Amino acid sequence: MSISLNKGGSFNLTKEAPALKKIMFGLGWEMKPDQPLDLDASVFLLGANLKLPQDLFFVFYNNLKSPDGAVQHTGDNRTGFGEGDDEMILCNLDLIDNRITEIIVCVTIHEAISRRHNFGLLQSAYARLYDVENKKEILNYDLDASNSSDAGMIFGKLRKEANEWKFYAVGEGNGGAGLQGYVDNFG
Repeated sequence: MSISLNKGGSFNLTKEAPALKKIMFGLGWEMKPDQPLDLDASVFLLGANLKLPQDLFFVFYNNLKSPDGAVQHTGDNRTGFGEGDDEMILCNLDLIDNRITEIIVCVTIHEAISRRHNFGLLQSAYARLYDVENKKEILNYDLDASNSSDAGMIFGKLRKEANEWKFYAVGEGNGGAGLQGYVDNFG
């Protein structure tokens, strides 16, 4: 059964799905008519200091795999056309480097500043967490209009607490800073 989370909501993955090992972060969107827009999903694998242990722990369209092999981006979708997830990031929780305590999942708009794009130009945008092995959606998060002026958003984070993985729906925008703002913050 899928849970629909709102901003600030949380879900204990380890307690609710103890056998869960392989997950997928899915991102989907449709554009308002005549508004071509490219959303990008990115993951920052952070240590206890909330920084990347190495640059290669930033997984996005130009670095498709983390050095531990635990996280893999399936590739960039530049249009959002079609049914289902437009971008996907796969994660094997058992393979995550021991230094990693938090996984930040971001959604940004490519070239948002130069093109004057923001989330207000989207409709039916969502991010979700999916159990790969059981082929079931675990939770779904609407990328709602409350961030309509933003070009980047942390949609959620996985945090390891006392050997349990918990998911937090953050839904926090970063204004017009886009992807570079997150790179500056976590790098």
